[in-house]
Amino acid sequence: MEKYKNILVVIDPTTNDQKALKRAIELAQYTQGKITAFLSIFDFSYEMTTILASEEREVMRKTVIEDRKLWVEEIVAEYKPDDFEVDCKVVWHNRPFEAIINQVIEYNYDVVIKGTHQHDKLKSVIFTPTDWHILRKCPCPVLLVKEHSWPENGNILAAVNIASDEEEHQALNKIITEEALFLAKIIKANVHLVNSFPGTPVNIAIEIPEFNAQEYNETMQKTHQEAMEKHAKAYDIPIENTYVLEGLAEDVIDEIADQIDAELVVLGTIGRTGLSAAIIGNTAEHVIDQLKCDVLALKPPGYKSPLDNN
Repeated sequence: MEKYKNILVVIDPTTNDQKALKRAIELAQYTQGKITAFLSIFDFSYEMTTILASEEREVMRKTVIEDRKLWVEEIVAEYKPDDFEVDCKVVWHNRPFEAIINQVIEYNYDVVIKGTHQHDKLKSVIFTPTDWHILRKCPCPVLLVKEHSWPENGNILAAVNIASDEEEHQALNKIITEEALFLAKIIKANVHLVNSFPGTPVNIAIEIPEFNAQEYNETMQKTHQEAMEKHAKAYDIPIENTYVLEGLAEDVIDEIADQIDAELVVLGTIGRTGLSAAIIGNTAEHVIDQLKCDVLALKPPGYKSPLDNN
């Protein structure tokens, strides 16, 4: 299957340092893909010029769009090789995430690549509402780029939910693993698998004195380990490249990613929206906050964006 042939890279309007564009070009050179450099802009001051006729406001908007497109073209020229073509597109929209997802739906992009913001004082990555909306609602894979390079013979970590009986999780495990293997092949990296399992429920341990917490944990570990070995064998992934640990998914994934110095973590997001997302949160989002490397977030098969009206 051909992948990553049609790449949408989100340009960061706040800086000339376009790490997402750099990564997009790197990926496109591996896949012989084509890139569209995309910027969504909006200025309330232009919308509030009600004293002007609508035609004049439209002229002003077009002028701003053309000005920003020239800037994007200049940025792209700095990053791309001379023989490499990158399309540039600027649209006027007051909700950047909607503009991005609408592009994906209309033009069938294979992946969205977007940079993350580094907060110098906190020495951590700050994620904007746009990032979260894209993660939850974008129908295609989303690659969030940080500062970690992609060295040859590096490590890709695929985070799977290995013991779940839910069809959606099983299908997602397959997609995550196959995506990690595909990327590992083209960038010459090694694939590792990680899975976490919950520890003893505290309330049960307290309320039922005869409950054997150690035996419970050993059983859980064995069940997940056997499922992991079966999954790894199906994809010819060495057992020594698999990790099954007790704990919260976000902590376990972060720990192993650090341990193997992963350049990329591949994981799934179910794409919750609304109240359930606010209350429960997505594991993918908790993980992404902590990781120091790039993250590729995938949706389950059959996922349809809430912005897709077709």
